[in-house]
Amino acid sequence: MSAGDVLTTAGIDVGSSAIKVAIMRDDGNGDETMLAGMSRRLRRRDPLPVTELTLDEVLEKAGLRRDELDYIATTGEGEIVDFRTGHFYGMTTHARGALFLDPEVRAIVDIGALHARAVLMDDRAKVLGYRMTSQCASGSGQFLENICRYLGVTIAEIGPLSKQADDPEKCSSICAVLAETDVINMVSRGISIPNILKGIHLSMAGRYFRLLTSAKAEGAVMVNGGLAMDVGLVAALREIGEEQDANLDIRTHPDSVLAGAIGAALWGGFRARKLRDAGLTFTPGGTA
Repeated sequence: MSAGDVLTTAGIDVGSSAIKVAIMRDDGNGDETMLAGMSRRLRRRDPLPVTELTLDEVLEKAGLRRDELDYIATTGEGEIVDFRTGHFYGMTTHARGALFLDPEVRAIVDIGALHARAVLMDDRAKVLGYRMTSQCASGSGQFLENICRYLGVTIAEIGPLSKQADDPEKCSSICAVLAETDVINMVSRGISIPNILKGIHLSMAGRYFRLLTSAKAEGAVMVNGGLAMDVGLVAALREIGEEQDANLDIRTHPDSVLAGAIGAALWGGFRARKLRDAGLTFTPGGTA
């Protein structure tokens, strides 16, 4: 394949709580475009049929058939997807996806259902370093979902509610069990839901901020993952950064939740072009 040939690729990010799919097109001359994308919650369902359903719906949105894809790339826990062409490591896909969404970013904080990580990269999405949270889940999306169920609010509501806080209540950031106990005590003491949520957001943001500073992140930082659209959490991250006078510009994008899938599709396109330029043949569904 030579420069100028168009490649159309799919990226599938299989997470602990959601499946993300993105369809990308590369015209071979440096112009990369996302044709369609979608995130779907697993809700304790088998991830394989959910992946198939999500991919088919995204292909329909893009006006494509699966046999028109040049490469199907997976990331996250996507090695379980038997029709993939190839699999890519999560840090590299999230870095590449973030760079596509915002070419100025040089670090990401990827917040998943079970873990969070800060990743540094260069202007070609090469990973230069990273830091991850420990096994404790108090800095994860799953922890926040558990708290929301207890408080009777949805994930979509927590960001706006958190921004209404006038006196946030401090919450433990050491252990998920202790943090949940804190919340129960707050409710019994009559602390308002906005102040409880803002306290939790500040606690979580403090953990992410420490990851970023430990990794020596500077400048523009993209928030990726399932909590990227939580405006209260992003606001808390920015607030802590301002208090610490840190050289960090916390950013989000409407498609931040799809960053891993976008990056997988783009790396898949890169690999497909290299293989074809070398005269090697392969088909989506066979590992390459």
